[in-house]
Amino acid sequence: MTDAFPIWVLAIDYILGVVMWTLVGRFGMQLFLPKESTFFFSRFFIRVTDPLIKLFKPITPAFLVEAMVPLYVAWFFYITRFYLMPWLLGYSVMGMLSFPLESEITQAIRYLFGSSAP
Repeated sequence: MTDAFPIWVLAIDYILGVVMWTLVGRFGMQLFLPKESTFFFSRFFIRVTDPLIKLFKPITPAFLVEAMVPLYVAWFFYITRFYLMPWLLGYSVMGMLSFPLESEITQAIRYLFGSSAP
């Protein structure tokens, strides 16, 4: 998988993917924990994602429930990874190849659990 793309593409995708999944993680944590929680994972997700949420504040709709804002911002990173990255690379459609980070994780999980499926 990593041989199919230049290293700069993988680096950009991995960074965008980690940011996207961190925002999704913050949304998930907010479903179960208050924003003022002392749980260290919750504090980490809030501290890491607050600058992004503030950056996207001008384009965040006012009617959006505060707990949904991290998911809304994550959507922009998803759209960037799914549409902009393939377009920049000159592909009309990449399909499942649009997400090298998730492909690598899936291959690692399949390897760990000994799946023999292709």
